Amino acid sequence: MITGFLSLLCLGLCLGYEVELENEKLSKPSLNALPGPVVKRSRNVTLRCQGHFQNVTFMLGKLQDPGYRQEQNSSGYHAEFLLTDLEPKNAGTYFCAYKTVGSHGWSQKSEYLQLEVTDDRVELGASSTKTDTRIIFVTAFSCLAIFLLFPSVLLIYRCSQQGEFTG
Repeated sequence: MITGFLSLLCLGLCLGYEVELENEKLSKPSLNALPGPVVKRSRNVTLRCQGHFQNVTFMLGKLQDPGYRQEQNSSGYHAEFLLTDLEPKNAGTYFCAYKTVGSHGWSQKSEYLQLEVTDDRVELGASSTKTDTRIIFVTAFSCLAIFLLFPSVLLIYRCSQQGEFTG
């Protein structure tokens, strides 16, 4: 009889623990971009998801693409997702979550991280436009200076010629 009682007690405690885990919401992880959230085209970035428990599965998602999902098991408190050879299509709003072995669902989503991918070619075009404007300005100023210098030299020459005959 005691064996049956202990078995039922153990079963009740185990089921109670499972119900408690189901009702418990896992806290929100944090998401950071290394070296930062603005990355040049063709470069790499690491998105680090930091949780509050060890031995969990981390998940990285993208708000604009519901089908995008990377998962990674970790024995530590964080997981790093390396995004390589970035293109403008990789830009967007990312989030992460985690789940423990005993939990049946994912934690709350992290705060959103906005990843920007800059295009060097656009920056070079803007820089080139500034350089072209400077060249045009310097050329126009030089032509104006030469245009004004020529009559001045001519006027000085005439005045000096008239001074020789009057003396």
